[in-house]
Amino acid sequence: MPKKQKLFPALAAWRRRTLSRAVHRGARWVRETGAVTADRPGPYRFGRIGEGTRLAYPQGTVFGEEWIRLGEHCVIGEQVTLTAGMMPGLDLGPDPVLTLGNGVVLGRGSHVVASRPVVFGDDVFGGPYVYVTSDNHSYDDPGTPVGRQWPRTAPVEIGSGSWLGAGAVILPGARLGRNVVVAAGSVVRGTVPDHAVVAGAPARVVRRWEPATGWQPPLRTPAPVPPPEGAGPEQLRALEEATPEQLRALAALGSLTEDSPAAEPDSAGTPAGR
Repeated sequence: MPKKQKLFPALAAWRRRTLSRAVHRGARWVRETGAVTADRPGPYRFGRIGEGTRLAYPQGTVFGEEWIRLGEHCVIGEQVTLTAGMMPGLDLGPDPVLTLGNGVVLGRGSHVVASRPVVFGDDVFGGPYVYVTSDNHSYDDPGTPVGRQWPRTAPVEIGSGSWLGAGAVILPGARLGRNVVVAAGSVVRGTVPDHAVVAGAPARVVRRWEPATGWQPPLRTPAPVPPPEGAGPEQLRALEEATPEQLRALAALGSLTEDSPAAEPDSAGTPAGR
């Protein structure tokens, strides 16, 4: 009897592990098979899907894809909505309405809704649940439900190299320069200059890079130092635990090493001093 009591729980545990592996293996197969790429567009007929671009499965709402152009090596997360036009089935003319440059990343659950031109530059990175739209509800008529009034629309531009934090909202008419940082949860409208950090609702510039003076106000922490090539786990852990002073010293040492002229070889053909 004791042997049976030990055997059955062990058998049940083995069955649970086997089923768990099967479920995860099946889910992985579904995600891989359902992903959309240039070679496997699924039911969608985008105006363009660049090489290396991938829309994770499951996709969000997608329509008007004939007027959507996706650049190369873009990463579109799960449940991302990409729409051109107010509703499916419209003829939007000969020109693209929604354009993503090369290397654009849109995080899970993001929405890009365009009835006027919305253009992402190259290497724009977006966190999860970012909302970018060329359309905004109007409420001019107090006697008509807001959702039934024709929206106001304006083109949107997001400059190359920009970062959109989680939950950021980019409103119609916004024009972001190059390498702009939008803090998480910010609501952006209007024009944002190059190399600026904006935060708040409505967003305002809280930091900007100037060629003559650098970042103003100055950054409070030193720039991160990339780990050296071939660094092992122990070296990476040491870098993570290093103090700001140690990181500054490491950066200065690297700068000195790079700026130093190469040692002249001695008569034996080896660098002098070795």
